[in-house]
Amino acid sequence: MEQKKENKNSPIARRKFLRVLGTAVAGGSILAVSGVLASRLKNDKESSYYWQIDPQKCTHCGRCETDCVLQVSAVKCFHANKVCGYCDLCGGYFRSNAKELNTAAENLMCPTGAIQRKFVEDPYFEYTIDESLCNGCGKCVKGCSSFGNGSLYLQIKRDLCTDCNECKIARVCPSDAITRVSMDTAYNLKD
Repeated sequence: MEQKKENKNSPIARRKFLRVLGTAVAGGSILAVSGVLASRLKNDKESSYYWQIDPQKCTHCGRCETDCVLQVSAVKCFHANKVCGYCDLCGGYFRSNAKELNTAAENLMCPTGAIQRKFVEDPYFEYTIDESLCNGCGKCVKGCSSFGNGSLYLQIKRDLCTDCNECKIARVCPSDAITRVSMDTAYNLKD
């Protein structure tokens, strides 16, 4: 008996081709779905962490303002009201070399005017931070820590942060004050 050679255009060759093609498509689909699921799982794990500044380690170097990937840094000044002395002469509000204790720009520590001061009673003032004006430079924090009780501190605002895989500020932070922490951990507050 003579065996017939399979012709390229024969129905059997086409079926074999379609079967191989179908197997390849199915295998590729399974790999693609697995990759998407793995990526989602990884993103879910990573999204349960965020960047945070440890106020005890922060040296107020100014890099939070200049090295954030955002145009205006996601780092903002926070005020620990419980710690504040509500002083008339606030080291975070006034420059150390201020000639007069008035609100003239040359006497103020904050270059953007983000720290607001409201008279409470003699000699006490209430200080608040206007987040929309704060650029995270840390000048007020440095002044408050040097000449006050340290009630002003820097923190990364979760709602502003792009949550980079590797925070650009964390890479250049000289004191390693910026770390990635679990979402269920609250903001580190100043003691």
